Parts: sequence; structure tokens; C-alpha cells
Amino acid sequence: MSKILLALFLLLGLNVKAQPTLKGGLESFVMNNKVYPRYSLQNCIDGSVTISFKLNKAGEVYFSKIQKGIGTDLDDEALRLIRLSSGKWIVPADHDTTISVVVPINFKLSGDDCQNKSQKDIKQAIETYKSNVGMTDAVLNFYRHKATGKFTADEQRRIEALKASLGYDEEYMKMRINDGLKKLKQKDRQGACEDFMFVKNMGYDLADEQIAKYCN
Repeated sequence: MSKILLALFLLLGLNVKAQPTLKGGLESFVMNNKVYPRYSLQNCIDGSVTISFKLNKAGEVYFSKIQKGIGTDLDDEALRLIRLSSGKWIVPADHDTTISVVVPINFKLSGDDCQNKSQKDIKQAIETYKSNVGMTDAVLNFYRHKATGKFTADEQRRIEALKASLGYDEEYMKMRINDGLKKLKQKDRQGACEDFMFVKNMGYDLADEQIAKYCN
């Protein structure tokens, strides 16, 4: 019986393939490169986002998606981090590049600012974010097409009121620009330009200089 079990364990061991690993470790990479998203930071939202992605033989990420998210801007940041890791993965010679690698990206907040936040408050903030996505898209769509002039004064007033109710004021836009500048330092031009263009498409000219310099 013991010989049978030993043979079984050896057989199972032969079937376990080495997995791709990130140079320096995934946890360290996330810690050094994450730019904690504004909404989740302000509302003390943390947790784990599961990302599924595929690697080529050079360790480059050629496909990635959110497999299980929290439902806030943490999901987008987790996806950005995996894309930022492209080219830094050590891929075993026998790795099947068509198979997805699945990893958790963990976000953790601590400090006095979040001690008074209850789980009920945090859950409500997550639900509010989800419900606000459609309204945010409506504001972005208006400003993207504003130059065509196909809108009424009443429509503009409604959009401006909606933008204010969502908290998209000048202070918020300056914080988004700062986030974009941090991403530039990480050589993540795509992520930075997404932040800069968000500011522009919210009707502000605060990021025009950065857009002209980095995003054209």
C-alpha cells in the first residue's frame, strides 16, 4: 500500500508545472506601483481584485481582464497594474501561452481616517459608485460632443448640476492630474493619458498642457 501511495505522489508531482513568476514578487510590485484610486481612497474601500491574463514567452501580457472585482475604481487599478507588469514575468519554457494566469491584487487601507467607517457605510459607497457609473458616462459624453453645439442651455445646466452632484469639481480634477503624473513616472503613459483625458472630457482645461505634451 505504501508503495502505491508513493508512486501516486510521484506521479502527481510530475504533473505539477512551474508557474510564471513576477521578478521581485507580485506583492512588492503592487506595493511599489499602485496609485490608490480616488473614490475608493476617500470612501475607505479595500479588498482583493482577481485578474486573469495571458503571457507570451517573453513574459509580456498580451491579454488581461477583471475576473472578479469589487465594483469600484479599484478594479481598474488592478487591471492597470497587471498591464504595467508586462515584460517583467519569468515564464517557464513549458508554459502554455494560451492558458490564463489568475492572480489576486490586494488593496489594504489603514489609518485613523478609516477607523470611523462602518462596513455598512463602505458597502453603501460601493453601491453608490456602481449606480454613478452611468451618470458619469453621461457627463463625459456631453463634453466630448459639446463642440458640435447640438445641445440646449437647459441640457447644459442639467449636466453641470449632475457633474457637481457627483463631486467632479476642480479639486478632484487636480487630484486626477497628480495621479496621472505619478503614472508617468512609472512609464505608464496610457494610464496617465486616461487620467488627463478624463479631466478634459469633464469640461476642464486643467490638463491641456499634459495632454499636448504626452498624449498626442
